Amino acid sequence: MYKAGDHMKLQESGEDYLESILKIERQKGVVRSIDIANDLHVSKPSVSRAIHILEERGFIHIQDNILVLSDTGREIAEKIYERHLLFTDFFVHIGVDEETAAEDACRMEHALSDKSFAALKSYIETHK
Repeated sequence: MYKAGDHMKLQESGEDYLESILKIERQKGVVRSIDIANDLHVSKPSVSRAIHILEERGFIHIQDNILVLSDTGREIAEKIYERHLLFTDFFVHIGVDEETAAEDACRMEHALSDKSFAALKSYIETHK
């Protein structure tokens, strides 16, 4: 099982790309490279390099220029996205503006161990 932040398997930027693919897929149904470039505010060549690496490592598949998460890629993306949403909501709840909350969540989603995340998630859900 993949552990968020496990840099031997995937670097933080790779996790960001997978998360972006998942978010775009949920919004639009299909994902193209240009959608990721726009979402992450990166250049098309940067997306092209990242997509090549993610495909080579089995995290995504490309079908007719549409990016599709593999089972492993989807597992990682969902884990990272869950963390992002939880951290963003928590920070907004305690008074942080939404933009700062999202930026901080993006940094934290990669760094926290699964054990600490589970404990924090449980605590937050218990004390809502």
